Amino acid sequence: MDNFDNINLEELDFVDMDLEEIQELAEGMLSQRKYSMLRQMLGNLNAADIALLFDEIDKKEIPLLYRLLPKEEAAETFTYMSRDMQETLINALTDRELRAVMDDIFLDDTVDIIEEMPANVVARILRNTDEETRKMINQVLHYPKDSAGSLMTIEYVNIKKDMTVGEAISRIRQTAVDKETIYTCYVTEHRKLIGMVSVKDLLMAEDSMQIEDIMETNVIYTDTHEDKEEVVKIFNKYDFLAIPVVDQEERLVGIVTFDDAMDVMQEENTEDITKMAAMTPTEDSYFNTSVFSHARSRIGWLMVLMLSATVSGSIINHYQESFKLYPLLVSFIPMLTGTGGNCGSQSSTLMIRGLSLDEIKFKDIFRVIFKEFRIAIIVSIVLAIVNGIRIFIQYGDIQMSVIISLSLVAVVVISKFIGCTLPLIAEHIHLDPALMAAPLISTIVDICSTLLYFKIATIVLHISV
Repeated sequence: MDNFDNINLEELDFVDMDLEEIQELAEGMLSQRKYSMLRQMLGNLNAADIALLFDEIDKKEIPLLYRLLPKEEAAETFTYMSRDMQETLINALTDRELRAVMDDIFLDDTVDIIEEMPANVVARILRNTDEETRKMINQVLHYPKDSAGSLMTIEYVNIKKDMTVGEAISRIRQTAVDKETIYTCYVTEHRKLIGMVSVKDLLMAEDSMQIEDIMETNVIYTDTHEDKEEVVKIFNKYDFLAIPVVDQEERLVGIVTFDDAMDVMQEENTEDITKMAAMTPTEDSYFNTSVFSHARSRIGWLMVLMLSATVSGSIINHYQESFKLYPLLVSFIPMLTGTGGNCGSQSSTLMIRGLSLDEIKFKDIFRVIFKEFRIAIIVSIVLAIVNGIRIFIQYGDIQMSVIISLSLVAVVVISKFIGCTLPLIAEHIHLDPALMAAPLISTIVDICSTLLYFKIATIVLHISV
């Protein structure tokens, strides 16, 4: 845009504008040094949208843009930025500016940043935080990486059971500014968690009532060493906004908030998807991962699957005499192996999903096998009839129709069996069920399908091998 003098930013609807339009406005204002107008525009944007905008703007302009943000919005925007952008900004800010940012960021976000940064950047962050904050950071970093302790924040509201509702509300008003969430307050006695009460309950109760009379004592909580995937399952089950975290002596040490659980859910889903596609998981985004890293994450599994596929080649080579007598046999191999792979992938996908949601356990393996067997019978009979009729019409060969029909039934049944059992067995022996997904299932099923096909063909056609 060439001229910004006649633009009234209050008339612009930034909600309906896409990122490219906002980026064009920002770059135009930067080029014309319309900093006050740029500050006003940034003030109309959400912190998450500003972080996305920063990813698109020239990196040289980022420190200037960041300094235009109000203090509170600057800290919130910082938490939404990519790790590369955060590192760039930390290196560009003065110690005083960095200290101001760190003071306004919640502890769990600070820990997340520290875990991803190089040692020299971490040293600078810690140098610009106060001693008490450093102690709390070290406390959280002490917990295992994938535990609830590493995920929690210690910025929560705690109250006493002998307080009145009025006193509790007063305490919330005094401390809320430093807390990540105030919607649930936790009742403690000698630091032990004994109850909880929501802000809604406080507002609905009389000021003179005691907390002990309105608090919920049946509190669902987790401990500091619980796996973060289990914490996410609690959120999914109970729809909590936050879950209290206690130590081994049941003392309240922090809370895990819903936004952190969502981040874990996204990480776990991404990890499962990459494993299901036969790739090694990576924490960086697609464009932030180098070509070499992408290749390295894929080549290992591809090598294993490629070498595994040679078994199918050996089976085909073993039955080459059958091809000489009945060349038509070869043309049906892709259809059978493809159908088997698809059937196995369907079952394995449902098992992986069921295991991740705790709908299916290893103890259910025989129920699962029986159910998949019945499904396989129905599916295979329908496919066998359709293909048998097609082959007879196309080739006029009743023997080939019988071979393919019987092979389809056998292939679908064995594929469903492999697809439903391998993820359950993987879970039972403490492997990630996502490893038993489409690529691996397809390779195993290809071997079984090829072997079954030629066994049936040699029996029906009375071929000796």
